[in-house]
Amino acid sequence: MPDMDPVRNPYAPGAGQRPPELAGRDDELSAFDVVLERIAHGRPERSLVLTGLRGVGKTVLLNQLRSAAIGRGWGTGKIEARPDQSLRRPVSSALHMALRELRHPDQESMDAVLGVLKAFALRQTADAKVRDRWQPGIDVPATSGRADSGDMEIDLVELLSDAAGLAADVGKGVALFIDEMQDVQGDDVSAICAACHELSQQGAPLIVVGAGLPHLPAVLSASKSYSERLFRYLRIDRLDRPAADRALLAPAEREEVTFEPEALDALYAAADGYPYFVQAYGKVTWDVAAASPITAADVAMAAPVAEAELAVGFFGSRYDRATPAEREYMHAMAELGGPAGAAVSTSEVAVSLGRRPASLSPARDSLIKKGLVFSAERGQIAFTVPHFGRYLLSHPAE
Repeated sequence: MPDMDPVRNPYAPGAGQRPPELAGRDDELSAFDVVLERIAHGRPERSLVLTGLRGVGKTVLLNQLRSAAIGRGWGTGKIEARPDQSLRRPVSSALHMALRELRHPDQESMDAVLGVLKAFALRQTADAKVRDRWQPGIDVPATSGRADSGDMEIDLVELLSDAAGLAADVGKGVALFIDEMQDVQGDDVSAICAACHELSQQGAPLIVVGAGLPHLPAVLSASKSYSERLFRYLRIDRLDRPAADRALLAPAEREEVTFEPEALDALYAAADGYPYFVQAYGKVTWDVAAASPITAADVAMAAPVAEAELAVGFFGSRYDRATPAEREYMHAMAELGGPAGAAVSTSEVAVSLGRRPASLSPARDSLIKKGLVFSAERGQIAFTVPHFGRYLLSHPAE
């Protein structure tokens, strides 16, 4: 009966942090392997978009897919989109890394594409913020007349076509990974869709893999109607019971620790299958347990501690970013949607607050921009964070 050493605690709750056991994502990983294999054989394949609430492990899965591409010798680059930033600079950095990873043997061919990349990077809009201006560490002169028109759609298509050509030369591909894709600016979303459309028609070995909140498909569709056929959408959801159990048991058993069945029942009820919560409750439960096997009594002792930590780090940090008007809006959503955080209609929120819907639009739009809520469907609004309704109901507005 081993002692429970906190130093050996295997659980890792953290934003985008890979859990010790990536459970329940085998289907997505297998599907991506097929995509990579098909593209390697010159078969047409759609780019990929992962969607889901916060805490379901989209960033972890995105990183794992990137590792799979790197394992096949692909050139890869990753971007985290921000609502206030043009994609020109981050795409430049990401593609620079991808081209270096490809290790093309002909330096002249490589230099030609690097010249186009430099031209693309340096073609800033007049109102670009100083921090968005990037001086690329590329020793070749910028090419003139390619990817430097200033029209993001034209420039991105030309740049990605050239990058894909280099990859094709060496029998590999390029994969551009975009996290928080719902925050990409409108013109840039349109450019990404157009580039993916053009490259898929060419059969070029370049794909975009995006991850974002549940309303991302609507953002893409509003930009280009054909985006519904352009991307393969994978909805990333909570783990089912066997996968949640495996996420807890596999790392523990490597440390010669196990759980009683009742403890796993209690942990699944508490974490509700959300990977972030599975790690958070697992970590605290390990720390309070005296010995293996971990019992339901250990979980009962750990749960209030884990909830208090989540209240500060996971929920509170997000709540603190909201203004008083935005907090009032979210509390009204919680009252209407209940602890389960069901989607509610914006008109119901207005009635609940005794306000005209138009007067609440600024608060709602700001909450969407901050990534705290999303438009579930027309006229409906929901929290991006699981259990946020429950948190708000247990923390009344001041």
